[in-house]
Amino acid sequence: MRRAPETTFRPAVPAGAAILAITLALTSCSAPAPEPGEPPLAEPRPHELEIHGDVRIDEYYWLREREDPEVIAYLEAENAYLEGVMAHTEDLQETLFQEIRGRIVEDDSSVPYRDGDYWYYTRYEKGKQYPIHCRRRADGDVFGGAADPAAEETLVDVNEIAEGKEYTAVRPSVSPDHRILAVAVDDVGRRFYTVHFKDLATGETLPDVIPDVTANLVWAADSETVFYVRQDPDTLRAYQVFRHRLGSDAADELVYEEPDETFSVFLRRSQSREYLMAVSSHTLRTEVRILRADDPGGDFAVFEPRGERHEYSVDHLGERFFIRTNDEAPNFRLMSTAEEDTGRASWREELAHRDDVLFEGFELFDRFLVLAERRDGLEQLRIEPIGGAGFEGHDLDFGEPTYSAGLSVNPEPSSRTLRYAYQSLTTPRSVFDYDPATRERTLRKQDRVLGGFDSTNYRSERLWATAQDGARVPVSLVYRPDVRSAEGGSPLLLYGYGSYGASMDASFSSQLLSLLDRGFVYAIAHIRGGEEMGRSWYESGKLLHKKNTFTDFIAAGEHLVAEGYADPDRVYAMGGSAGGLLMGAVFNMRPDLWDGIVARVPFVDVVTTMLDASIPLTTFEWDEWGDPREREYYDYMLSYSPYDNVEARDYPHLLVTTGLHDSQVQYWEPAKWVARLRAMKTDDNRLLLDTNMDAGHGGASGRFDRYRETALVYAFLLDLAED
Repeated sequence: MRRAPETTFRPAVPAGAAILAITLALTSCSAPAPEPGEPPLAEPRPHELEIHGDVRIDEYYWLREREDPEVIAYLEAENAYLEGVMAHTEDLQETLFQEIRGRIVEDDSSVPYRDGDYWYYTRYEKGKQYPIHCRRRADGDVFGGAADPAAEETLVDVNEIAEGKEYTAVRPSVSPDHRILAVAVDDVGRRFYTVHFKDLATGETLPDVIPDVTANLVWAADSETVFYVRQDPDTLRAYQVFRHRLGSDAADELVYEEPDETFSVFLRRSQSREYLMAVSSHTLRTEVRILRADDPGGDFAVFEPRGERHEYSVDHLGERFFIRTNDEAPNFRLMSTAEEDTGRASWREELAHRDDVLFEGFELFDRFLVLAERRDGLEQLRIEPIGGAGFEGHDLDFGEPTYSAGLSVNPEPSSRTLRYAYQSLTTPRSVFDYDPATRERTLRKQDRVLGGFDSTNYRSERLWATAQDGARVPVSLVYRPDVRSAEGGSPLLLYGYGSYGASMDASFSSQLLSLLDRGFVYAIAHIRGGEEMGRSWYESGKLLHKKNTFTDFIAAGEHLVAEGYADPDRVYAMGGSAGGLLMGAVFNMRPDLWDGIVARVPFVDVVTTMLDASIPLTTFEWDEWGDPREREYYDYMLSYSPYDNVEARDYPHLLVTTGLHDSQVQYWEPAKWVARLRAMKTDDNRLLLDTNMDAGHGGASGRFDRYRETALVYAFLLDLAED
């Protein structure tokens, strides 16, 4: 998923006049060099692009040159300007950072899960930024608390790998016989990994090295053959599957290459571990290829050929494949088929389509089936017995008005319990083991929050806002009743995303307490473009319906003000990636509604990006945003693209964040947007660009470092709310 788009242009004006007018207007707003304390002004260098008979001028196109010293100098100047503007909040930022860090249990660990003869888990040590991946022999009750510390085996200490580096991401993978560890490492943030291998029995690092690949790999059953995915170095499209045999001098074998530039490929393993799967994925279509895990030298076979608007996913257990499909089922249904006949004509329905329930996924066990569903915008887990399991099908009851619940790690189909995770706006993340036969749930861990946190001090609610076309938009919110203004004078932070069918559920955030404890109300608008209310909710917020996403968000903000949850002069909005596009759109559409906006790694240059197939992720997102090479989509995109709709007018305060090595939303989109706003806006409100020069789309990699940016964002909001 991209996260956020693109540019600024005007249709059908004589080319010469358009270039002259825009160049003169922007040049008159610029200065040769900023004085100390003044904002940097990027030099306009008109770049002409003609499409559909229109001439578009992008005066900041040159900021795309990542290696250009002038580009780096401009980004660094923006960082320096931000530091100057926010200098008076340095003490507040430090207070917030220490406060947020102080809530973290530094010597923490995950809930162990059993895989074969081992319990696997990760843990953290006090003062260290990165996890340590570990395991223990499964020869006792790992939850009993009496395990011998000496029995712990360290698989990989990410802190050692990260030493001396500004950024580190590590993805470990253990072979089926639990002897070989593959470690994928990215030390830039652009999601190109180098894979190394370690013999866990001897501690020896093997000579095999696989550079410049994704972190997505799967092992064959022989524990000597590994399949991995390579991406295009320019577009970053994952499109080639290779086979690597440990210790072999032969070149790795290309076993599949996805020829369609609108598809990408990823690998997975079936729940039974008997099959490996290469999944070609497109916004609206899927094609799965399967290979028996015990046939590492074999060829992947097509499970069901890709079809128009047919999305499906596959898993396997026993002697059958199970398929989640939207064939004649917009909200998806569950089918199954025998191993020897995978074609669609042989599929048998196991779970029918329902108009009011979105079927999101499933987990296979020997004795029962778990269905992940969504009803009335809320996640549900339903347990259905298989064969003579001895219990009736039922839903899990979560008991709060808004929450997030989902499947956790369940690698053993023979298990009699389901592991799931639950959290809400007031309940920290909790991991449960649930016995469907007895309906007993065992809390394995609830994240501890230090600093005197008491969930009873906070209240969560679920409201419904009415969009301009009458659609009812769910809104989740949380606040602290004892510090919230009873007269509707509280500052409000409204969050949204609304793209790719990704649902934004009400999850817990310990850092958010720093705003709630200072009187903020926090809300999530579950807007169209997500999938909270079913597949139609997504379909009505994409392509030529994309503006519903923006107007839903605006309606949510207006509703919260009207209902007395927010001071109308202190309404703030935040979103990232494709949610950054949302921020850019509502920034342009309703600048009067917001006192300030935070746009994180925002996709704001929609038209230019979607016209450029060389940019990562463009080609397989035409079905999300539209293909601007077609006039209808071009005109529609142009009407909302944040960069293309900057005007000479007053705007709210704005903080924009990006990463120089971002592989999803290229840094130049937010940089260009800020440059154009600087040249054209007519107010004196803050306009700040924060570029992480050492990271990518996800920001800083260290578990503490990432909260420096959070502290900056919160200081920005709190400072505005106090003005």
